[in-house]
Amino acid sequence: MHIAQIAPLTEAIPPKLYGGTERVVSWLTEELIALGHNVTLFASGDSVTSARLDAVWPRALRLDGAVRDPNALHMLMLERVYQRAADFDFLHFHLDYYPFSLFSRQPTPFVTTLHGRLDLPEHQPVFDAFSAAPVVSISNSQRRPVPQARWVRTVHHGLPERLLAPKSVKPSYFAFLGRIAPEKGVDRAIRIAEHCGVKLKIAAKVDNADREYFDEQIQPMIKSPHVEYIGEINDKEKSEFLSGAIVLLVPIDWPEPFGLVMIEAMACGTPVIAFNRGSVPEVIDDGVTGFIVEDINGAIGAVDRLGHLSREKIRRRFEERFTARRMAQDYLAVYRSLTDSVAPRLRLVTDDAPAL
Repeated sequence: MHIAQIAPLTEAIPPKLYGGTERVVSWLTEELIALGHNVTLFASGDSVTSARLDAVWPRALRLDGAVRDPNALHMLMLERVYQRAADFDFLHFHLDYYPFSLFSRQPTPFVTTLHGRLDLPEHQPVFDAFSAAPVVSISNSQRRPVPQARWVRTVHHGLPERLLAPKSVKPSYFAFLGRIAPEKGVDRAIRIAEHCGVKLKIAAKVDNADREYFDEQIQPMIKSPHVEYIGEINDKEKSEFLSGAIVLLVPIDWPEPFGLVMIEAMACGTPVIAFNRGSVPEVIDDGVTGFIVEDINGAIGAVDRLGHLSREKIRRRFEERFTARRMAQDYLAVYRSLTDSVAPRLRLVTDDAPAL
């Protein structure tokens, strides 16, 4: 198949540091190519890919301080894809609801993977209006606020099997990985570590939108002797960081559609203690790859049970459930299903057309 992957312009593909959606797009693109498919990637010009790159803008918008209206450039990219749509067998968007209107009015089959939260009131009229647009969820829990959407499949994220791996280091600290924001619960992770008397290492970025929260609420807490703030790390650093952790703490307080950090930890054989929110029950096998808890007290209690878990079994479960190859195969099934459902309608239109 000739497949178009249409990525956000916010980060390069793959991102230099933080950027969950962009990393998933990169892994999916590379696996589709490895499986023998022809892929064109619509993304920023500083992306690195084995696919054909169609660059709408020379650099990731996060790194381009001159861009004040990113929506304008995403609109330009949608038009570029529309003009080239006939070149492809399938179009796969990662741009939320932006493609719905334009691409529902053209013949090339398409799907949109929804990567973000869908529980805001303004989402309701959008999915009411575009209830025929095919969409993929990244967890079943993500679907709950908008059951009227045309859900065609849930495809859990996967990462390359050898991207992260267990290292021969003695686990000696708790870990927090990702982004510092109120909903991510780093303050709760600090309290859990302090109660257990174990150092918490925080490898996380701070977005500009969360800078005030960090400065006012988190900065004073990381002065604790139980906390070491490392900052943002890249994929090459994650195996060592996660392998050295007794546990990854994921004390989230929002319906997170999918937490990549959980499967990153699993790839390193590291157990996860996560709050029972969003996709957590779909990702963590309770009592096998970690523990699902309701609150801080539950997390503290689960720490005492970590010794019953096998780090080798955690890695095997990652290989069974969360590789990029499995993700790519799931998406290929989506592409073929939607292509087959479009074909009869196209044949019907052709058969009914008047002879020239």
